[in-house]
Amino acid sequence: MTGTKIGFPEALRLTLEHITPLTTDTVSLIDSVGRIAASDLTALVDSPSTNTSRKDGYAVRSHEITGATPENPVRLRYIGVMAAGGENTIQVTTGTTVRVLTGARIPEGADAVVSEEFVRKGTHEVQIENSAAPKNILSKGSDISAGQSLVRKGCPITPVMAGLLAVAGHSVVPVFQRPIVGIIATGDEIIEPGNPLPAGKLYASNIITLAGWCRQYGMAPQLAFVPDEADTISQTLQHLSAGTDALITSGGAWTGDHDLVATVLGRLGWQKVFHRIRMGPGKAVGFGTLLGKPVFVLPGGPPSNVMAFLQIALPGLQALSGHANPGLPWVKAGLGSDISGGDRDWTDFFFGTLSSDSGVTVFHPMMKRSRLASIAGATAIAAIPEGDDHLPEGMVIDVQILL
Repeated sequence: MTGTKIGFPEALRLTLEHITPLTTDTVSLIDSVGRIAASDLTALVDSPSTNTSRKDGYAVRSHEITGATPENPVRLRYIGVMAAGGENTIQVTTGTTVRVLTGARIPEGADAVVSEEFVRKGTHEVQIENSAAPKNILSKGSDISAGQSLVRKGCPITPVMAGLLAVAGHSVVPVFQRPIVGIIATGDEIIEPGNPLPAGKLYASNIITLAGWCRQYGMAPQLAFVPDEADTISQTLQHLSAGTDALITSGGAWTGDHDLVATVLGRLGWQKVFHRIRMGPGKAVGFGTLLGKPVFVLPGGPPSNVMAFLQIALPGLQALSGHANPGLPWVKAGLGSDISGGDRDWTDFFFGTLSSDSGVTVFHPMMKRSRLASIAGATAIAAIPEGDDHLPEGMVIDVQILL
């Protein structure tokens, strides 16, 4: 694809089409949290593995205590107790009952449990003062049944899901490898944070923001800071590429005298898919591959840098991580005010914040500015799609949540 500008939807499609997930690992359940499942996972066992009691009470034959009341109790012979995980086996027969603790297996012969608050206990017998409730028994496989689908390939594994997999009989899980992402900040004017700041210089903030997003989504960033020197950029790209799964360049993406990234990548033989798309902010974003690894070229202006990352690079890196549905999550929200774009042929993105008004989620667009401080408080992103240049206040649209 050699055209100078393509639309955002096509650019995103091309990005995802050119990326194949990394290979897989098998990890423990604890280590699987935050990872992406590399296969469909089903339950290996029933849970619970047998009928169990939901509460402390007495296992009975329900027909024997039908109509029991405090005034007309039913007397049963008490023959023992069973606890959760206990191995003892006691059979309930005519005229008998067994005390069962929460989680205990229901003894053979019983079909119901009477809560202990409805029982008066004597030395060798008990008086049942209420009918038995079937709801007091948790049936075998009622939580999870063997063969039940639990996790689909490409889905993130949450802490609760890891616990569910444990209940279902799993101890290890196949997951996609986490990408190592090389991030290169270019510019004569930038200084690595922690070093003295000479007059006329500024600390490199974009690369820290990008690395933070990568970490938040389970990727391992490796950072490099380079001046606007073609040889240094080339050497750094080659060095980082050897030990990473993907590359991001930050700055030097346009056509100025010091914008060298695309030229250097061309000399290194990268396979350009696109460079510059019809979106704003972030139009100078580019994507291709170098030695088979994804390379994302991001502009240097902070809002453009962040937006290009979130809309193109992040979905691409998530696809590399094995995500089935890469990209930021979406919610429905009403517009708190009108938003207007500059060109009907572009996708126009807006940072903003979310609020709740009488249970309705509302998106409040921020004024477009060129510095990082102007978007630091953003919690969501809305867009005017190609073909429109205005969305009215109150209109309900899909917005992306910044997690």
